Amino acid sequence: MKKQLLNFIIAITAASNFSFAAIKTNTNLSLADKKATPETKALYRKLNQLSQRGFLFGHQDDLAYGVNWKYEKGRSDVKEVTGDYPAVYGWDIAGLEKDDLNNIDGVPFEKMKHYIIEANQRGGISTISWHFDNPATGKNAWDNTPNAIKTILQGGENHQKYITWLDKAANFFLSLKDKKGKNIPILFRPFHELTGGWFWWGKGNCTAEEFKSIWKFTFDYLQQKGVHNLIYVYNTGSFNNQEDFLDHYPGDDYADILSFDIYQNSNDANGSKFVTEFQNQLKILSDIAYQKNKPFAIAEAGFEGIPDSKWWTGTLLKAIGNYKISYVLLWRNHGWQEKEQKMHYYAPFPGQVSEKDFVDFYHLKQTLFEKDIKTLKK
Repeated sequence: MKKQLLNFIIAITAASNFSFAAIKTNTNLSLADKKATPETKALYRKLNQLSQRGFLFGHQDDLAYGVNWKYEKGRSDVKEVTGDYPAVYGWDIAGLEKDDLNNIDGVPFEKMKHYIIEANQRGGISTISWHFDNPATGKNAWDNTPNAIKTILQGGENHQKYITWLDKAANFFLSLKDKKGKNIPILFRPFHELTGGWFWWGKGNCTAEEFKSIWKFTFDYLQQKGVHNLIYVYNTGSFNNQEDFLDHYPGDDYADILSFDIYQNSNDANGSKFVTEFQNQLKILSDIAYQKNKPFAIAEAGFEGIPDSKWWTGTLLKAIGNYKISYVLLWRNHGWQEKEQKMHYYAPFPGQVSEKDFVDFYHLKQTLFEKDIKTLKK
């Protein structure tokens, strides 16, 4: 009764602040990879089914570390607050291309593999991004020197280098196996936040045709290597209309989930700008997704430090509204950052100011965590 009353109160509050979008559902799903494994096809169907019940909650690097802890078996800041793990786990494989033992955030690849397998055993879902270095300069992903993509296209001076990178990624994806020896399905989000200019693959640093070409090559090459356990996530930063979102889109036969990233900034304390932008972009994206029969998601989101004690039910829930998104993933809980001299986290932990509101958020019918996704059969 308490949970039902809470759901009713929050729903009424949300409805008073914005108008709900029309409910749209996708019924004609088809993975871009026509040789996708049965498990990958099943996950894609499940994502669509679950979106009719609510949205999955995700968290970057959730099992690896949190605020004031690292690599402790079974730990999760989200679990310590709610008693449940996230439904979606975010990871990044930057560093793999250089044969580093640890990824860009310091997570050992062997541990990452273990966490992905562990989560899969419980029913959790993993998504992987790739902040790979600029192949033309050797500097990091944020070195946005123009024309790097041109150098890795077929005929470019760094094409063979890029192939070796893809070989390493393929080996990693194929090493992710469950107890039965079957490849674990992964939501793969390459070339993320492509409408922003801060990464070497971003808008303004290459032409739309160059971007489409490298996306298609990546997709085709991984399949040639026998990788058929990926669900491909097309991901942007901000955008203003359908044309803007689709400007670099490689086509319906090369992408499975449509998504964007969005963060609330410190100069928007009450979240009004965040909610407005979130809603405007969701309206555009939901129309595109419905037309293309694709699930859609918020691949990254958050408010650093979560200073608003009611942010989860008062801001994030309001921003998502009645749109049938597949999932929303909050960024990582790094903890203290020595260089910036500040705390860096996006999900609450015991004692954090938004902890109680996050528990209320967790108990809502439409918020789906790991225990919730076990209740739907494949």
